[in-house]
Amino acid sequence: MTRYRMLIGGESVDAQGDRRLEATNPYTREVFATIPDASSADVRAAVAAARTAFETTWCKVSGAERARLMHRLADLIEERADELGRLESTDNGKILRETSGQARFAARNYRFFAGYADKLYGRTIPLDTPASLDYTLREPVGVAALITAWNSPMQLLANKLAPALAAGNTVVIKPSEHASATTLELANLIAAAGFPPGVVNIVSGGVEAGTALVTDAQLGRISFTGSVPTGQAIAAAAARTLVPVTLELGGKSPNIVFPDADLHRAVTGALIGIFSAGGQTCIAGSRLLVHGAIYDEVVSTIAARAKAIRLGDPLAPATQMGPVANQPQYRRIRELVAAGKESGATMVAGDEALGAELARGLFVRPTVFAGVSNTAGLAREEIFGPVLSIIRFEDDDEAVALANDSEFGLASAIWTNDLARAHRVARRLVAGTVWVNTYRASAAQAPFGGVRRSGYGRERGREALDEYLRTKNVMIDLSGSTSDPFAALEER
Repeated sequence: MTRYRMLIGGESVDAQGDRRLEATNPYTREVFATIPDASSADVRAAVAAARTAFETTWCKVSGAERARLMHRLADLIEERADELGRLESTDNGKILRETSGQARFAARNYRFFAGYADKLYGRTIPLDTPASLDYTLREPVGVAALITAWNSPMQLLANKLAPALAAGNTVVIKPSEHASATTLELANLIAAAGFPPGVVNIVSGGVEAGTALVTDAQLGRISFTGSVPTGQAIAAAAARTLVPVTLELGGKSPNIVFPDADLHRAVTGALIGIFSAGGQTCIAGSRLLVHGAIYDEVVSTIAARAKAIRLGDPLAPATQMGPVANQPQYRRIRELVAAGKESGATMVAGDEALGAELARGLFVRPTVFAGVSNTAGLAREEIFGPVLSIIRFEDDDEAVALANDSEFGLASAIWTNDLARAHRVARRLVAGTVWVNTYRASAAQAPFGGVRRSGYGRERGREALDEYLRTKNVMIDLSGSTSDPFAALEER
């Protein structure tokens, strides 16, 4: 059994009092590791180490050198991508080909933002007074707290850590207590890459650690990915210290299939949108909006495809969907599915028996409900599991109205071969991301984030740098003289 330690000020340390939490494999339900459960004092030490490193060391490191270190970190992640993928799959149940792929995508993120590290330009601003020079400086915010969720720890962390480091900040990272292994493993790679002590600090643990971190007034930025209630609590805490916050929260994303779409591609996209990662992703296409002319065909095809998805060991190449990541989430999904059965919707997939080989794991069958009302709980609440609600619409206006009738606004998709329709509908959808004839696609260059209860701020893309920089204005009088409004009248 692996016994992980935290990284504070360049040192590998245990939590105060050696407090520990168990890490459980959701496929076997066996404990495979323990992680430190940091105290408030541990978190304060991590923030202090980050502050010291920022003020004494990291502020003197050039953008070119930051880029070199980030490229080296990317090299190390790529070299160990399969190993890191196995560890993450063991920790949260996602299939290996996705977790190893996310490790490589994380490396791509570090490389992308490394390219910006020596290009954080200000600008010269012409003023109304000719005898003046005005320019701006783009400066790091200082210490950034980076808090990630359990569904994709490596990728979520890269979305935050890469721009934070490129911008010249030091960081304190806190992964979810439900999936901390790959983040704690990153400590070894940070050291091997050559980052100065204290630039990257990693603490793990539960509520005490999280509360201590988000209430620390020394922070320059908090970036959080996770649930809406936790995001609201963090925003409230940060309001008291006036620390700016980036929130990447949940979604109830509409995936819209128009009658002229390529149905084979659209059905495949619908399956990818909700059943990849077992639906445990903030961008899950959990609401499938289908035009009435093709509704019955799409429902029957998706139901048949969902029933054929192979569940099993996330490390096995043949497995198409692994278990739910942890016991609290498994319980929540089961409760919401049971409520869905009572809502009047028709379950067309999901009642199939699991079989003895899956009995020990936290498995939920791919579940599909048809005839769902957009006002029902199935269509309103983020389930964060492999549960799809199919909703009928009859024209473009109704599709847009249904899509936007949600408290969330993270992702969305349009399936159509009509180019004009694609652009018209994309403009009208209230969402941070609109995919056209694809789903769950991402790129280091493409900004990502939400509106409404899905949060605010952006990750990835050039826009992510803005979260970790602040602008300083410098104004210089070149005239050589100063008018004195307090001089005696006769001296004027």
